[in-house]
Amino acid sequence: MILIVVKFPVKPEYAESFPQRVREFTEATRAEPANLSFEWSRSLDDPNLYVLVEAFTDDGAEPHVTSDHFRQMTQEFPQYLTATPAIISRQVDGAGWDEMGELQIN
Repeated sequence: MILIVVKFPVKPEYAESFPQRVREFTEATRAEPANLSFEWSRSLDDPNLYVLVEAFTDDGAEPHVTSDHFRQMTQEFPQYLTATPAIISRQVDGAGWDEMGELQIN
């Protein structure tokens, strides 16, 4: 699976509305057959920082970055950001989320 984490530094004037602004891109990506997970979070330390954690099947990332909605995102998102997003992208073993072994809730 391809695991990707992206930090989006959002302009303060868009910080509250950012989830609504990315909704169409989020929904289109979640509908991709090779998408395993696509989740946004907001930093507890910086209210202007959103973190995206996404996962695709091994051959699913390329169709994602060549999709129409990804191309549209690259054109629209820059107006909302203060800097180029930082990314970590790695191929990892697995096919999705597993339970945390160190902390079990019964």
